[in-house]
Amino acid sequence: PGDPGSPWGIGSEEGGHKSIHPDLGTLEDFQHFVKQAQKHNLDIALDIALQCSPDHPYVTEHPEWFFHRPDGTIQYAENPPKKYQDIYPLHFSCEHWQSLWEEMKDIFLFWIKNGVKIFRVDNPHTKPYRFWAWLIREIKKQHPDTLFLSESFTRPPKLTYLAKCGFSQSYTYFTWKNTKDELLEFSKEWIQSHVSEFLRPNLFANTPDILHEYLQKGGRPAFMVRLALAATLSSAYGIYGPVFELCENKAFPGKEENMDSEKYQIRHWDHNRPGHIRDFIKCINQARQDNPALHANDNLQFFDIDNDQMIAYGKMTSDKSNIVLMMINLDYKNVHTGWVKIPYAALGLEEGSEYVIQDLIDGTTYTWQNESNFIRLDPKECPVHVFKAIGKEHRA
Repeated sequence: PGDPGSPWGIGSEEGGHKSIHPDLGTLEDFQHFVKQAQKHNLDIALDIALQCSPDHPYVTEHPEWFFHRPDGTIQYAENPPKKYQDIYPLHFSCEHWQSLWEEMKDIFLFWIKNGVKIFRVDNPHTKPYRFWAWLIREIKKQHPDTLFLSESFTRPPKLTYLAKCGFSQSYTYFTWKNTKDELLEFSKEWIQSHVSEFLRPNLFANTPDILHEYLQKGGRPAFMVRLALAATLSSAYGIYGPVFELCENKAFPGKEENMDSEKYQIRHWDHNRPGHIRDFIKCINQARQDNPALHANDNLQFFDIDNDQMIAYGKMTSDKSNIVLMMINLDYKNVHTGWVKIPYAALGLEEGSEYVIQDLIDGTTYTWQNESNFIRLDPKECPVHVFKAIGKEHRA
């Protein structure tokens, strides 16, 4: 809502500004859409951008809610040297902040009434923290099951403070962490530290306006690698589709931005075109659903592997009844091999035990009988192993 080009209008319900873009249908159509999604156990999330386009009714009805230049005109958004003349930021600390805050709260309540309880909030770190602490508290008093996702690509102190304000999940810099060292450092900071006690990192493999060079150059294997990492390092992950499922990697020259981002357009995609990874995504999601070990973040462990182009880690339940081991080739071009060492103690096994693992991608089973075992991954076939330990009878 309020984002230029967005299909969602915002404003007072009585004024009719909370509406659906006519190209998409009516509010009744939207309500039908939500109900149909619920029949498939799907929830609808809404992107909320608390800002306005120059022709938004707020501009004429509530000019006091905006920043103003010395000449009295409303100030548009700037991030020097860029100027966003199509965006008018709201002044959350203006003299009339109370009426503005109440109106913002009403926006969320309106969409909650229409079946939406998950909100992806655009750039919340550019608004006062006290506003979010107040708004989230007020919303959750009435609707405790509401979720707020912080779309904040910002410094760690700001991100952690937003989490303490009540955001249920947070974007991170995962998109730009592609090497083994970067991934280890990232996981240590966000998943394996005390921060995880109140901040749940949502690892997005891509976004409408972020297409990392790794995906631009790596093709299908790169998309599989990033999907597997996002879906298993954290209990919460996201992708922007259908471009991700279709491995769409066309970017504006010299930019990390999708050429067809759908930010200002509605496109129709061939979901079955050759080269898609829909089956791979389905397989990974099924593994996430079936394995409780992948439902948590505080159980992540990394294992030594003697190849810097490969990464190995695992997650397991506290009673070791469910163990999932990940082996990933980070090089989307070349075959890599390595010896991975997984201590028996980490698996709850006696020294020298044999145990059976099954690859949840292709169903192949292997018997491992040492702490060090050989791994080979060809990105042209599949750059990922998702192993589940199934030899329970050998556990101590």
